[in-house]
Amino acid sequence: MNSRPSAIILAAGKGTRMKSDLPKVVHEVAGSPMVRWVARACAGAGCGRVILVVGHMQELVRRIFADWDQQKEGAAVEFVEQTEQHGTGHAAACAAPRLEREAAEPGNAVFVLAGDGPLVRASTIRSLGEHHRRTGAAATMATAVIDDPIGYGRITRDAQGRFSAIVEEKHLTAQQRGIREVNPSYYCFDAQALFSALPALKRNSVAGEYYLTDVPEMLLKRGMRVETMQGVRAEEVLSVNTPEQLAQVDRILRERDGAADRAIAGGRR
Repeated sequence: MNSRPSAIILAAGKGTRMKSDLPKVVHEVAGSPMVRWVARACAGAGCGRVILVVGHMQELVRRIFADWDQQKEGAAVEFVEQTEQHGTGHAAACAAPRLEREAAEPGNAVFVLAGDGPLVRASTIRSLGEHHRRTGAAATMATAVIDDPIGYGRITRDAQGRFSAIVEEKHLTAQQRGIREVNPSYYCFDAQALFSALPALKRNSVAGEYYLTDVPEMLLKRGMRVETMQGVRAEEVLSVNTPEQLAQVDRILRERDGAADRAIAGGRR
């Protein structure tokens, strides 16, 4: 068992709604490309390795990390290529060869996060990992309850309030559209459980893709424990799909950094 978890960051998307030819994750917010914010959060949470799944114009994503200092940041950055984009489940599976040792035995944690979610905090990732270890789960997801859940996958629960599935918005029933508990795509998996499940994913008949969101339900049906960590702040779950959201996230990060600077300055008085 490895003492430090690893992280997979999905960073291969094109981001067609950004009105730009650039890969979505290289767009800057508060002075840094958004994928670098995610990598820093993973490193700050104690991950020893950060594996970026790259694809569209991958040289630009790789260039972002050319000056990454492993000693300073506390984590090594590695890259794997997703040559064809077949969804988030397929993207995560591309990292399997890099994590064979971790998947060889149970008990090794691997986080999976989206590269377009720069508001994630290291403290949230750390808490997610702690909850995962404490409960002995095969999969643990962070969830948030937000006023406007449009655009997010919803968390469905059974009559006892236990997790049952993640339903992508395009597949929601009329009743499920009223659910306000969402999936911000912060996952912690047992590496062996994750990489045993990914090859069994079925291509979604509507989107034609393999969804990572199907994995927790699959593990549940295999009799494994699936946990959720509720209470992630609504501000933290905003991902970037449009130029307007990019500006919003930029503003939030700058305000967050400003508040941190003020707190540090106050402590020096």
